[in-house]
Amino acid sequence: MGIEKDFNPVNLFSGFIYREEKVYEEIKQRLEKQYSRVDMESDVFPFVFTTYYNKEMGDRLYRRFVSFEKLIRPELLPDIKLDSNIIEIETSLDGNRIINLDPGYLSDANVIIATTKNYYQRVPLTKGIYAHMEYIIKGKKLYTLEWTYPDFKSDEYMEFFERLRLLYKRKIKEQHPIH
Repeated sequence: MGIEKDFNPVNLFSGFIYREEKVYEEIKQRLEKQYSRVDMESDVFPFVFTTYYNKEMGDRLYRRFVSFEKLIRPELLPDIKLDSNIIEIETSLDGNRIINLDPGYLSDANVIIATTKNYYQRVPLTKGIYAHMEYIIKGKKLYTLEWTYPDFKSDEYMEFFERLRLLYKRKIKEQHPIH
């Protein structure tokens, strides 16, 4: 029989899909006030792996990721996703989003993104939010899965999440020093 214990803290991050850098900066600042200072930011990536958002958000979209300094409890992810949905709605123009937010977390075992869409590989959490696992972490390496989004399989994204994995390990060590 296993013994119930608290989950380890995880590293909150958010993905952004947007057209205008100004919008990205404004929303990033808003999220920093809500969660904590951004301690790592990805390069800007052209979002070219799908046209899913083009009808609503236009062409020439960009993707970025940020990591937040403070670790969180993983069970907070559904509320963070619901908060992100509110931001998307509040900043919409004529009923169209100008930014898409993909909050998630990196743990010592995987990278999870919150979503409102259910598919066979997603796990219901609460309040209509599902966990979508993008990567698993075995040993010192990230591995993609059958359902990992094509853009998340790119070298650029994987490099960001590898840097985030190393940052997370340092945060955990600082938070739980070995005596």
